[in-house]
Amino acid sequence: MSVKPHLSTSLSQRLVLTPQMRQRIELLAMTKLELADMVQTELSANPILDEVAPGEGVDDNSPLADELAAVDATTADITSPGEPAPAQSSSTDGGLTDSASLSEAQSISPAEANPVDGEAEPDRERDSFQEVDFGSTFEEYLDPGYKTHEYEAKDDVSFENMLTRRDSLCEQLIWQLHLTECSDEVRAAGEAIIGNLDENTGFLDATVEEIATMGPPWEIETVEQALLVVQRLDPVGCAARDVRESLLVQLDYYGFGDRLAVQMVRDHLESLQTHKLPELAKTLGVPLEQVLEEIEIIKKLDPKPGRKYSSEEAQPVVPEVTIEKVGDDYMLRFEDDGLPHLRINRTYRQMMESKDSSKETRDYIKERFRSAVDLLKNIEHRRQTIYRVCQSIVDRQRDFLDHGIEQLKPMMLKDVAEDIGMHLSTVSRVVNRKYVNTPQGVYELRRFFTEGMRSDTGEDVSTRVLKLKIKKMIEAEDPHHPITDDEIAKRLARDGVKMSRRTVAKYRDQMRIPGSRERRAIV
Repeated sequence: MSVKPHLSTSLSQRLVLTPQMRQRIELLAMTKLELADMVQTELSANPILDEVAPGEGVDDNSPLADELAAVDATTADITSPGEPAPAQSSSTDGGLTDSASLSEAQSISPAEANPVDGEAEPDRERDSFQEVDFGSTFEEYLDPGYKTHEYEAKDDVSFENMLTRRDSLCEQLIWQLHLTECSDEVRAAGEAIIGNLDENTGFLDATVEEIATMGPPWEIETVEQALLVVQRLDPVGCAARDVRESLLVQLDYYGFGDRLAVQMVRDHLESLQTHKLPELAKTLGVPLEQVLEEIEIIKKLDPKPGRKYSSEEAQPVVPEVTIEKVGDDYMLRFEDDGLPHLRINRTYRQMMESKDSSKETRDYIKERFRSAVDLLKNIEHRRQTIYRVCQSIVDRQRDFLDHGIEQLKPMMLKDVAEDIGMHLSTVSRVVNRKYVNTPQGVYELRRFFTEGMRSDTGEDVSTRVLKLKIKKMIEAEDPHHPITDDEIAKRLARDGVKMSRRTVAKYRDQMRIPGSRERRAIV
């Protein structure tokens, strides 16, 4: 039986993300700092975009809702000669608007402001350039095409540019190694050892035999000699294979090589970690007081000497929104410091309208205009989405804003998604890595979303509040007689929250709090 090629047609539906929708989704997931970097990149790449000079600003008397209404009421006429006039334009905005405009953001319908992620807009098959109004709506955002002397001369001081980078563990050790008297072979082997250190702990991630093959090669004795040199550089104890070796190197370096502490670390480190001190004293055949004296020496050592040079630097927390109480209500204010305010450059619009411009020039400007307007629309969509999510959180967490963390109520992402008519994934992108400044402090938006347990009174209690209660109980305990998980469960039951010992242990482990035996103070 022969098989012959043939053609057939079929009808199917596919979900296609347009570049504008892809950019919209990416902007929702960005933090404020990432958005600022992205906008600066677009400013460099797209000549149509322009940054509003400091102090120039847009007209605060023109609220966002009025501007959007003006877009619907007007049409643009900047087409090339012979081209048809564009169709009625859809809503857009001329840049990153001031906080005065944001109070009107909730007037935008959910369908306009935020289509469900992945859902194509019905009118996207038309040329998106024809949907843009370049008429009166953008007039107040357009400039004459040149910068004034005052704008060019103004150079705001950024204290972030004055910060210096801290040396890494590798750089610190290499610098000391080059100041150490040793042979060239030992120094070269030492550099190979330093290059194989874990910067978070300072421990060596390779064996002596593996290091020996990384060079000319080197003799094993040369690598071991280099290892001794590196282990005694600052911080002392780096290049050890584990915690035990690191502590032994430090004890020897600081002159405690003949103390009982060396035997305790070398042979009984597990007993030290579990605080089984009476058993340890009996095993060593010494009084408990002597064991406690040696432990005081060990406590002054650093089990992970490379930790203070860890490359995991703290990330700056920049709130997106500030929640302020005005009278009896809470108001939202966007923190726009550091975000460029954008507008369309009028010079390129004039070039496009000019008959002297070539077709290639007009096509290029048309493409850049489309990209600029899509960016402005997506930035405004991001702001409106964050605003509506924060407003829903304010409505649900009034008690927290008034009285503090102990009044935080259980809340799920789907609750806010239903409130504002958006997809769950959209809300998830908005709350991730975004921070808000509240009367109770700066919080990540995701921290407001917790599960809950029902108390005897029928009230839902947030698991975050329960963890806080457990933490406070442990902090207030007698260090000589720490409370057990079972005792914590009984105390919570007296407060009306029934919780098993296993659940208490799970919450305690999530907060990285050791058990009662490990917390027992050394006396």
